Amino acid sequence: MRAFLGFVLCLPLISACHTSSSPAPPPDAVAGSGPVGPRFCDLPGSLRFTSEGRIVVPGGDSSKVGFVSLPTGFCVHFFGNVGNTRELRFAPGGELFVASPVMGTTGGGPNGRSAIVVLPDDDHDGLADSSPNFLTDLPSTQGLMFSGDWLYFQDGTQIVRVPYHLNDRAPGGDREVIADIKVYFSSLHWPKTFDQADDGLIYVGNGGDQGESCDPTRPFHGGILKLDGAPGGTPVARGLRNPIGVRCQRGHNLCFAVELAMDYSADKGGREKLIPIREGDDWGFPCCQTRDVPADGVQPVPDCSATTPEEVSFLIGDTPFPFDFEPGNWPAPYTESIFVPLHGAAGSWQGAKVVALEIDRDTGLPKPGSTLDGKPSGAMTTFASGWDNGSHAHGRPSSIAFAKDGRLFIGNDNDGNIFWVAPLELER
Repeated sequence: MRAFLGFVLCLPLISACHTSSSPAPPPDAVAGSGPVGPRFCDLPGSLRFTSEGRIVVPGGDSSKVGFVSLPTGFCVHFFGNVGNTRELRFAPGGELFVASPVMGTTGGGPNGRSAIVVLPDDDHDGLADSSPNFLTDLPSTQGLMFSGDWLYFQDGTQIVRVPYHLNDRAPGGDREVIADIKVYFSSLHWPKTFDQADDGLIYVGNGGDQGESCDPTRPFHGGILKLDGAPGGTPVARGLRNPIGVRCQRGHNLCFAVELAMDYSADKGGREKLIPIREGDDWGFPCCQTRDVPADGVQPVPDCSATTPEEVSFLIGDTPFPFDFEPGNWPAPYTESIFVPLHGAAGSWQGAKVVALEIDRDTGLPKPGSTLDGKPSGAMTTFASGWDNGSHAHGRPSSIAFAKDGRLFIGNDNDGNIFWVAPLELER
């Protein structure tokens, strides 16, 4: 269970314990009728955030996105629903693919399909036309990606691929196992997300477990592996508890992971992290929270001077999930930023939102940012909010992905709703 320390947590049914500082959204105006314009935000059912207030484009249903708050200059639009949405990726032809597992995680999302699902929008009305299963019999699947003529996906401990051709709605051939990662298996932190760097290497996250003991000679458990032809991959970075999301940035040969660190450690120096993937890094778990901060209660006190320090950190319980990089279509200050969904604290869902993190566009590395003080600071800002309103009525964001057309898609593992966000001027 992810926990948010320093605050009172309440069981989901005891909503009276939870207070929210989020204001109620203002009533929506309705735009005048007329033909659908050339912009995504002109599509019926779009909720537009303008200098004159929130405006609904008539002719569609905006009720499922009415809770969302965005900066002025953007719109939000409902897209579709897949139970227990845990990972989003786009096929080369633009179809959205969704990993929908049934194996239990601390996220606890219901109605998984044990499948990878495809959501096409062939009529380009901003809504999924259908949501058929593309691959089935996948109870423990999360990671997926497209590369060349292949769809790669997780099946338990295995990374598998099938042939994929443009606009396929069913596998184009037989499955091929690329790696079987059995160096360590966590029954709770089983998801394996992965991505491919510019140089062709695939990096995979592998989960450890909360109760591991600090031993200087401990074997590799939680960390990042590279698929280099060695059986089960080769460890690259270690000292992670649960690297829940791995994504690579284009143009700088850089890959990153988000780490869900030690539960119940917020007041003991613990922090979640967004980290670059580099050969030989040790991020400290279970001995150290960060550089020079030993984990609480470990005896003898470990030397944490060699622990890799992070530049981007999150409060324990904010729970950063699989993220993505804006490809250069959005206006400043969001151009090429990293967008991270925060899943929020177990029980209260406090902290659930989507944040944007500026990068150094010369190096591709994120600028320092944090939520350790309870709200985004430094180069990190809140982009989308509304899930954390004390009602548990709108689920919690679980994965995001940018489409080639510039829209940001946001998935939800609790109620399965998927919607997209776009700048008002983004053309179709």
